[in-house]
Amino acid sequence: QVWLLESGGGSVHAGGSLTLSCAASGNTVGGLVMAWFRQRPGKERVLVAYSTRGGTSTFYADSAKGRFTLSRDSTMNTVYLQMNGLMAEDTAVYSCAATRTGLLTSPRGYDYWGQGTQVSVSA
Repeated sequence: QVWLLESGGGSVHAGGSLTLSCAASGNTVGGLVMAWFRQRPGKERVLVAYSTRGGTSTFYADSAKGRFTLSRDSTMNTVYLQMNGLMAEDTAVYSCAATRTGLLTSPRGYDYWGQGTQVSVSA
């Protein structure tokens, strides 16, 4: 079992920045792919970015490229999502997810989920 604890959501004005954190704990957290998804009101949950096992590479959705940066700490147990240049359309519930294997761009590929944190961006 793996537990994911998120923090860092909040409200900002357009153009502002926020950093989300997700700490993983439990059995064999090493070797996990860790990702951030978001779900906007009335929309499906979609991938924002993921970090492969060991943090060797990172994938970003088009909406995140150039504005968001996903990083992992040296233990690989915590991931951060630095979000810059936030826009109103970034308003969503952001959820941390983890998996050892699966379809990494789909929520269905992830076995473990955090509780979600709200990000609200006002125009």
